[in-house]
Amino acid sequence: MEKAKEKKDSLINENLGLVHACANKFRGRGVEYDDLFQAGCVGLCKAAANYDAERGFAFSTYAVPVILGEIRRIFRDGGTVKVSRSLKEKARAALKTKQELETELSREPTVSELAQRLGVEISEAAELLTVSMPVISLTAQDESSSRQLDIPTEAPQEAITEKLALKKVVSLLEEKDRRLIELRYFRGLTQVKTAAELGMSQVQVSRREKALLIKMRESLLG
Repeated sequence: MEKAKEKKDSLINENLGLVHACANKFRGRGVEYDDLFQAGCVGLCKAAANYDAERGFAFSTYAVPVILGEIRRIFRDGGTVKVSRSLKEKARAALKTKQELETELSREPTVSELAQRLGVEISEAAELLTVSMPVISLTAQDESSSRQLDIPTEAPQEAITEKLALKKVVSLLEEKDRRLIELRYFRGLTQVKTAAELGMSQVQVSRREKALLIKMRESLLG
């Protein structure tokens, strides 16, 4: 049990960059970046809790849709979110502890540092931080006018552009590397089955896959 908790905490700490990357996609759409990031952290925690490495998929492949789903939930939920009194009290205590840590560390504490101080799991600390964030009204007035805020939605052109960019990056890979990515992410084969198809070992597939994902990510981000 303790080993599983350590593994989950490790996944969360090592992949906070995924949350930043996902939150950045929604900048300038009427929601503060901190709110986007906190929602993304909740998604990351959920992904870490439910991830099954034996299925052969990289954690990032599983986590990104979950993170994006939590962030998009901010835009979908038009009504007020009901929070219990006990949870509100815990959130206020967590916020106070966070402020104390900021003073001690002279910087904003990480979610794991806050969780350690509170004596709770990282996922619970992230949830408490999210609860403490103010609710955003869809009918609030902005600074320049009294118009209602639009509900941001992801433009279909953006998804099409991303798919075309990904297709281009994959097409530039060497034939064996391209085959590896196609087997793993388009046909959904496990690393073991991919290794058998390519005449490689599972370890070789794992290492090459990680290197290719880094290379592809760098190409996509320019």
